[in-house]
Amino acid sequence: MSVVEPGSAGKNLVERVKSILTQPSATWDVIEAEPATIGDLYRTYVAPLAAIPAVCGAVGLLAFGLGAFGVSFRPSPVWVIAQFLTSYVMTLVMVYVLALIIDGLAPNFDGEKNQIQAFKLAAYSGTASWVAGVFQLLPMIGGLLALLGALYTLYILYRGLPKLMKSPEDKTTPYFVVILVVAVVIGLVIAILTSRISTLGGPLSIASRHAGGTVSVPGGGSINLGKLKDQADRMEAAAKQMESGKAVPATDPEVLKAYLPASVAGFSRTEVSASSAGAGGFQGSGAEGAYQKGDSSIRLTVSDLGVAGAMAGMANAFNVRSSKETATGYEKVGKVDGRMTQESYDKPSQHGEYSVLVADRFMVQATGEKVSMDDLKAAVNAVGVNQLEGLAKKG
Repeated sequence: MSVVEPGSAGKNLVERVKSILTQPSATWDVIEAEPATIGDLYRTYVAPLAAIPAVCGAVGLLAFGLGAFGVSFRPSPVWVIAQFLTSYVMTLVMVYVLALIIDGLAPNFDGEKNQIQAFKLAAYSGTASWVAGVFQLLPMIGGLLALLGALYTLYILYRGLPKLMKSPEDKTTPYFVVILVVAVVIGLVIAILTSRISTLGGPLSIASRHAGGTVSVPGGGSINLGKLKDQADRMEAAAKQMESGKAVPATDPEVLKAYLPASVAGFSRTEVSASSAGAGGFQGSGAEGAYQKGDSSIRLTVSDLGVAGAMAGMANAFNVRSSKETATGYEKVGKVDGRMTQESYDKPSQHGEYSVLVADRFMVQATGEKVSMDDLKAAVNAVGVNQLEGLAKKG
């Protein structure tokens, strides 16, 4: 196989794409030894390939519009171009942030910190997903084919970790799991930013390129790389437990049921249930109570996320605040007293949801019909989140 230099263009770009897609292991060996700079990789590889889904998606929407169940809608060219330009820019940002995270987490899995190698990994592993973006020319099937490209991207990333970051064989899987979870959360962050970027504006800034730094994002959010590093130990332990098939002990559901009060915010409890389940290293438990006041109702749940708690903990490193308001309601994601919260409310139906992540392990959620948001918050607070945090500390 010939070496394709990062600075080469045209034919060399095509050859590199073909080789990373058809011979990922051998190509990672070549890439590992290549000299490179972040600027060159952006200019000659990431920027042109990341443009494929943006451009093809825009053309597909302009040509075919959006449609489902016999109803079609053709968005304005200005809206389409703005959306996909924003998506393109945020993709470029994501590659850089992902590289920082790969580099920052490497020591936790006995790998070697190397920012250039981490950026190579983030840049080249995205190839399958970007190339699959050409199918967005056909919106009706583009989503499915793009998903297949994303799955193959994960495989390419997995094969490259031990070669570029020098992670030992027994640490590669947990290292990959952590990166996967972080990538999913980054995707959610980008989705939030993409929907709000037109009104928020403002640059993304990198406060530090090390694991203990912070990445600030438009809208007042930030990514705490120090917290990501702290969570890596939990994720590594969780991944090992999943691989061994040993279930992570979850709280006895009868214990959780005791956290559901007999009444909340003037609503009387009419029903209560509790259950638990586990398989393949995953285990969780939960309790749910139904509350009634006239024709108004609330369902209050307390759940132990088990292994998923370690994954949910990753989200706390992403201090993203998001809010969306319409004439009939609102949606909001943020933090209250250091805990991640999500709330949404529809005024005409008086339907609302309010949830709190407690100690990166327990989820408390209230859903109601013909209620106020104050009712739902009072229901969640009645569970006793401080007591749940104490329970989490006991293990």
